[in-house]
Amino acid sequence: MNLRRRNFLLVVTLAAAAATPALAQAPTVGPANSGKESAASIPNFSGMWVHGSIPGFEPLASGPTSLVNRSRLTTAQLLQGLNVDWQGPGRPPSQNSIGNLLELVGDYTNPILKPQAAEVVKKFGEMSLAGVGFPSPRNQCWPGGVPFVFTGGAILILQQPDKIVILYNYDHQVRHVRLNASHPVHVTPTWFGDSVGHYEGDTLVIDTVGIKVGPFAAVDWYGTPHTEALHVVERYRLIDEEAAQEGWERDAKENFRAQPRPNFRGKHLQLQFTVEDAGVFTMPWTATMTYGRGAGDWAEAVCAENIQWFPGKNAAVPQADKPDF
Repeated sequence: MNLRRRNFLLVVTLAAAAATPALAQAPTVGPANSGKESAASIPNFSGMWVHGSIPGFEPLASGPTSLVNRSRLTTAQLLQGLNVDWQGPGRPPSQNSIGNLLELVGDYTNPILKPQAAEVVKKFGEMSLAGVGFPSPRNQCWPGGVPFVFTGGAILILQQPDKIVILYNYDHQVRHVRLNASHPVHVTPTWFGDSVGHYEGDTLVIDTVGIKVGPFAAVDWYGTPHTEALHVVERYRLIDEEAAQEGWERDAKENFRAQPRPNFRGKHLQLQFTVEDAGVFTMPWTATMTYGRGAGDWAEAVCAENIQWFPGKNAAVPQADKPDF
């Protein structure tokens, strides 16, 4: 199975999770106590949320923000290239161009990139233009880390009094966030880093450091690298449909979706995240992810079930040096 087809299958998986509009609110959060907020004042983020487009990041309209794809196609052209049918009513959009999933060419001229990082992104883009797939955590079945893991589509948030657990649909990835805690003085780098969180009014703030640099470390689908100095701050809040629409409009200018977005009712979820890494970036940069409620099944998406990502070459699936037992 080639890279193009697998990219499309991820979209299908996400669409299935979002197929039925959610009419009910999420389950009630159990008692939580931060020392400052009462349980009643803590927002309810629990349950499944879906961001059904890829690669996923929603660049801001202005200011330092995430990379976009220099290679562009209309949705109609992209569907034709993927050899799949449009799942929505009428004809697929054929006017405005979006990022071309068939050629991942990150904008290496983005001023957030230091020269060495820009060269890495440019090299991967040239490989993609030549029809050669380049490795990433996603296509090599390695843990994605933060913020790369945000591109997995569907998430499930479990709120508890002393921690938040976030499940990511793609490849069964899990993060644990300790609430009202501090980072250790000396953090041992791990795949998802050390995450601590707290509530600021209606916003859940998560601070993550100590993210391990693996053999395919990247912050996005364009291969933008990172160092162990990577620091990510996430801010989650519930928003109304009008605010969600603004995020989705930015999403639609860059990302690919195989079918129209379901007409969700009630609150939506928006993640605004800021990334800094003095070894790679010239400045902190910010982007968003806007989610609707998922009402379908939590689909299983296992990367290593088929490791033929590139023609004639298997993915470098993580292997243990010795058995666990």
